[in-house]
Amino acid sequence: MIAEQAVTLSVEAGIALEARIAIPDGAQTGVAMCHPHPLYGGDMENPVVVRAVEVTGELGLATIRFNFRGVGGSTGTHGSGDAERRDLAAAVAHLRAALPADSTLIAAGYSFGAMVAAHVAAAGEAAALALIAPPLGLDGYRRLPELPATMPLFVGVGASDEYCPPAAIEELRAHRPHAQITVVPGANHFFFGTLYPLGAALADWLRATVATLRAGQARRAGGAG
Repeated sequence: MIAEQAVTLSVEAGIALEARIAIPDGAQTGVAMCHPHPLYGGDMENPVVVRAVEVTGELGLATIRFNFRGVGGSTGTHGSGDAERRDLAAAVAHLRAALPADSTLIAAGYSFGAMVAAHVAAAGEAAALALIAPPLGLDGYRRLPELPATMPLFVGVGASDEYCPPAAIEELRAHRPHAQITVVPGANHFFFGTLYPLGAALADWLRATVATLRAGQARRAGGAG
């Protein structure tokens, strides 16, 4: 993985976020990664976030991770999810500007960050969505926002996740039958000791998804001619 560079994201008046970005030579796809809940110690150095960025970079994809407002060196205060969607939108815009004009963007997140990513993807800011341990068993997070039917979707969850129980995963399977849902044996919500199988599943999905997105671009370009 190439070295990340420190950048500052300007979101709105008084809100500037610290971030890390990596743009490999020739990258045409980027992944914007969100961290877990700021009020429970979540930040961009979380081991799950770091592992997701590592496997993404190893595939030659561009990455950006950042601290939500009020976390680490980012200014502002926690915004209960709504404001954090603007934070992610700023990260996506920054990554998009650093890539070629025809590049594709993937939103990704862990736990609270997964729900932020889902809402930003539902708003049309990303072509695909990767969710790690979305807390679908908690009040206020029990359903994902309505996503485009054809949007590629990855869900990685621990078999013993305290906040995303099997019933929530089965409901998600029924609602999104084409999603890749990976249940990691022996893992809880925090993936202690199971980061590598989680990363391998994410990498497999990214390879297939990037190929699908690029093939779609080629078909559209051919039709435009």
